[in-house]
Amino acid sequence: MIKSNSNSTHQYGFISAISGSLIHIKGIEDSVRIHDLIKVSKQNILGEVIHIYSDYVVAQCFENTTSLRINDQIISLDEPLSMELGPGLLGNVFDGIQRPLESAFNLYKDGSLRRGLEIPSLSRTKKWHFIPVREINENVTGGDIIGVVQETPLIEHKIMVPPNITGKLSFITSEDDYTNKDEIYRVIIDNNEKSFTMLQKWPVNKSRPFMERGEPKEPLITGMRVIDLLFPITKGGTIGVPGGFGTGKTVIQQSIAKWCNADVIIFVGCGERGNEIADVLKQFTELIDPKSERPLLERIILIANTSNMPVSAREASIFSGVTIAEYYRDMGYDVAVLADSTSRWAESLREISGLLEEMPAEEGYPAYLPSRLSSFYERAGHVKVFGKDESGKERFGSLTIVGSVSPPAGDFSEPVTTTTKNFVQGIWALDAALAYSKHYPAINWLNSYSNYPDYISEWWYERDINWSEMDLDWFECRQQVNDILSQDNELKYVTQLIGEENLPEDQQLDLFIAKLIKEGFLIQNAFDEIDNYTSTGKLLGMIKMILLIYKEGKELMKQGFYMEDIKSLRTINDVLRIGQEIPNDKFMKIESLKKILLNEIESLKLTRGVFKR
Repeated sequence: MIKSNSNSTHQYGFISAISGSLIHIKGIEDSVRIHDLIKVSKQNILGEVIHIYSDYVVAQCFENTTSLRINDQIISLDEPLSMELGPGLLGNVFDGIQRPLESAFNLYKDGSLRRGLEIPSLSRTKKWHFIPVREINENVTGGDIIGVVQETPLIEHKIMVPPNITGKLSFITSEDDYTNKDEIYRVIIDNNEKSFTMLQKWPVNKSRPFMERGEPKEPLITGMRVIDLLFPITKGGTIGVPGGFGTGKTVIQQSIAKWCNADVIIFVGCGERGNEIADVLKQFTELIDPKSERPLLERIILIANTSNMPVSAREASIFSGVTIAEYYRDMGYDVAVLADSTSRWAESLREISGLLEEMPAEEGYPAYLPSRLSSFYERAGHVKVFGKDESGKERFGSLTIVGSVSPPAGDFSEPVTTTTKNFVQGIWALDAALAYSKHYPAINWLNSYSNYPDYISEWWYERDINWSEMDLDWFECRQQVNDILSQDNELKYVTQLIGEENLPEDQQLDLFIAKLIKEGFLIQNAFDEIDNYTSTGKLLGMIKMILLIYKEGKELMKQGFYMEDIKSLRTINDVLRIGQEIPNDKFMKIESLKKILLNEIESLKLTRGVFKR
């Protein structure tokens, strides 16, 4: 045992074997724990203990092991990989182990991330304006808010007592500007006084505690019509997004980041190609938050791990992201984690498992793939958090996870996709055929599903638009659309055999309305200034207009009219263009269009009714 300069005691060992990103270490096997960090002294390379044997341990290195040698000295850091949590996270770009990439770039200017680089995750010199909200001699417990910092113009950062801390506040600093390393408050715990800064750390492999998990009741509005109507996700929900190359996974993730009604977004680029990650970073720096008209980065945290980065850091990245997300959830915010993609993360598990010479499961993935995936998705939820806010009230927060999956050749039967389905409550299945036919979002309405509609139907009912001509709420509209699309699929092969014009009139109507739904509602242009986001009111108005045509069409057929009469209605073309031509705040135009449609139908009945009797 040797004393280090920091007055902490470290155990030293040495490398006994090297296998790719894995190293065998002797001399620390009696003192380390699973997930403890180690460091290679000479190159300053960080690693994590993943196996402990009687005479050696195995560690995975978060950086390239090139030029490491047998007998190189190893230091046991006696702590797990942890995230630094405090003011300064928002708007930052980190790698998988929370090294700030902008700071690294400023050091070297060549865009590279040097091996062994040690940079504090959060600045120790930047000052934040701290406003205390508690007073001396108050009893505090884990999760209680001590003070607030305006981290960005959009998000107020709550300085919380760390979990599992209970005591009496013996000191709290006055309102002023402080750095993350300055003392902010002290708490007396069991007659011992302990000092705290605005900064706290939390292990990535351990969930932050909460009081109780609640039932989801509010949807995460994405602005994408196919999602918000047919396959909704709740705040605190989990969704998998499987899709092959070119089906639009990244565009969906970016659209959600820009438009969804979460307070904080954590975007994890896990193992994607470098040019894709660079494109995402460039776009996010230029995007403006449509609600506040401020830069979107003021409520986003980016974690970037490209495919050429070490696999161990990639494997850690999604847990780094969800750990930061839990921290903001505990403040009472609604947080969304967008992981792109979990397939690349699973590939890192497969590579490490191969180096360990473990018995492979299906397609070479490790047998513990399900448990690792579940440990990620189970951290989502709508929860009642520990502690009280500034006014002494209880807080609730949510953590939503949207994980994209990249199955090889779009094969949804491969292990990562099938395993993901076991742990999420919904699937947005992206279809290559739809993407190649320029139907975006390319979410297949037959292969996708969501288990959340029953939970959020009341929320939608309270925001319904009252049309006496179309007395259907959101849940009933969704059900009817699903029925029409299912009928369209059932008639697909019959139509190919005998032709649409030879079907009965009522079935022709089903096919016609299905076409209206697909072309006028489900297709949405993410790059159109009007169509890129659809509000709840406009969504209900659009789908009710189409279903109104369906309802009136059935009535016309009962009176002897034909499909040609219904198709001749001039207003139908205007209904198809609602998405691109009527902004969200011009709902009265949809109301006017409804009146024109009904007048046109009445005119049709009056002018031609005599010939149809």
